[in-house]
Amino acid sequence: MIDEMTTVLEPSPLPDFVETKYVKDITNRTLSYIKAGFPVHFRGVSGTGKTTMAMHIASKIGRPVVMIHGDEEFTTSDLVGGEHGYRFKRVVDRFVSRVLKVEEDMIKRWVDNRLTVACKYGFTLIYDEFTRSRPEANNILLSILQEKMMDLPVGRGGEEPYLKVDPEFTAIFTSNPEEYAGVHRSQDALRDRMITLDVDHFDYETEVAITQAKSKLSKPHAEIIVNIVRGLRESGKCEFAPTIRGCIMIAKTLKVQNIIPSRSSRSDGFLKMCQDILASETSRVGSKTNQTKVKEVVKDLVEKELGKTKSVEEIDLSACRTRHRQGRNPRKKPL
Repeated sequence: MIDEMTTVLEPSPLPDFVETKYVKDITNRTLSYIKAGFPVHFRGVSGTGKTTMAMHIASKIGRPVVMIHGDEEFTTSDLVGGEHGYRFKRVVDRFVSRVLKVEEDMIKRWVDNRLTVACKYGFTLIYDEFTRSRPEANNILLSILQEKMMDLPVGRGGEEPYLKVDPEFTAIFTSNPEEYAGVHRSQDALRDRMITLDVDHFDYETEVAITQAKSKLSKPHAEIIVNIVRGLRESGKCEFAPTIRGCIMIAKTLKVQNIIPSRSSRSDGFLKMCQDILASETSRVGSKTNQTKVKEVVKDLVEKELGKTKSVEEIDLSACRTRHRQGRNPRKKPL
């Protein structure tokens, strides 16, 4: 038998999650809307942390989490539930010794899917990229969010035709802009039932903190990477603006390859790494012309950043000299 609780996640604080002033502001606003009884919708370009924010908010709520990822092939039954397999029943009656009575019955077995589970038990629903599902599949959400009532199919069995949504039920949605490939335009009626927060790129402080936390690089090196990515973003030369994902990719690869972003000869590896990662992130597949433009911009940005920033050897050497001087000539404390 399929256990409906196998689809439930236990919320927990995310590892290496960074809470800057920018992130705390979004968190507090979101929790206030949820406390007032409204579903929340994070909308923004890819790579702006929408899903991560949704998971973070869910961990703050503290209720079990049910997660759904939008899909073009979804129908309403993929959200609500459907008939899976059969239940076979056989009754043998030997009340009269010389008479054998056998009664057999075989019926389809109904299994609740994730949306029904969340509504029934008051769990937190995270519907990630919900606009990738066709609008008609999401129609079931209209009555859930407004009337707190869920229509149940007749085939569900002898239970009530309606399910009253548990008061603890909370819905968090995420979506990409409508111009993205594979994204459907959401129903106005559905959009009107939720509070939409447009999530943009993080501020400088947050991007540096996230890059540093995810890669364990030093802050000066994280700042070099973020400056390059933000410079490319502001150049206007990209089909798609680079995001924090580009920063994390570069930083993690630097850490693994043990490459230092400096003015030494090894910095050529850093340049090629930045060009590979940022050109692929900001251009469509096969768009070689745009990739060439991006690589030229990245080259200029790398040269600019490495030209004005000390190498790690210089930073470490300067720190060692300072510690050595302080150890050799300690300051005398006043009597």
